[in-house]
Amino acid sequence: MTDHTALHRTVLGWYAAHARELPWREPEAGPWAVMVSEFMLQQTPVKRVLPMYAQWMERWPTPAALAAAPSGEAVRAWGRLGYPRRALRLHAAATAITEQHGGEVPTDHAELLALPGVGEYTAAAVASFAHRQRHAVLDTNVRRVFARLVDGNEYPPTATTAAERRTANELLPEQPETAATWAVAVMELGALVCTARTPDCAHCPVAADCAWRLAGSPAYQGPPRRGQSYEGTDRQVRGRLLAVLRAADHHADVPQAALDAVWPDPVQRARALDGLVADGLVQPVAPGVYRLPG
Repeated sequence: MTDHTALHRTVLGWYAAHARELPWREPEAGPWAVMVSEFMLQQTPVKRVLPMYAQWMERWPTPAALAAAPSGEAVRAWGRLGYPRRALRLHAAATAITEQHGGEVPTDHAELLALPGVGEYTAAAVASFAHRQRHAVLDTNVRRVFARLVDGNEYPPTATTAAERRTANELLPEQPETAATWAVAVMELGALVCTARTPDCAHCPVAADCAWRLAGSPAYQGPPRRGQSYEGTDRQVRGRLLAVLRAADHHADVPQAALDAVWPDPVQRARALDGLVADGLVQPVAPGVYRLPG
């Protein structure tokens, strides 16, 4: 078995000196705060999450507080974070925590994974960051660090592979507390230094051992990487429709005419609205009348 002690010491030392001060990392934050942050941070940068996180935690400081609110209020409070289905999933998780776990976020990884809306990544992240357990936590940043450092590739595959999981588990420190800090340290390294577009190799603590850098930083050779286009997409239309519904008074009905005004293409507009209804984000209450879910 390869000894990774030197690697651990280097990355953990860098993290101790450079970690950002974030509210969900504070000792008093608690498991619920960690869970909320993980839902919000999926596909959304920290700077956009911070103000919404503060408002959310002030309003719903516990799972029971959120579970007691209508799911539509969660969608309304989600604001412009994007991917609003996350708000419904977080509300469903809070309800399950309240009804099945006495209002306390489970400590067991399998119980976390069984919560609605909680996938493999989120379960591992909460178990690691909140409960200080030993789990490999593979988000986009971590996968990119390992792709470059270990595999010599600029970017990881589109979907997480078994080989990536093996690498992550092989590099995971044995002691749970150290492993939990390692998990967030590698993530921070990917977020601040080993970034997707402009990696700062000159300030990377493991640059001397990076397989990608040692190979001359070869250009990416894999399948085309999808961009994050937004303008003119159904996502943009969905966002505009939801903005109208969020702006309505509490539990107020919104007529079709108000929704029709936000997008000129009736076919795309109807498709986006149908998708919102199918996802449970919008509730039809009568022909041509809609509201956020109750």
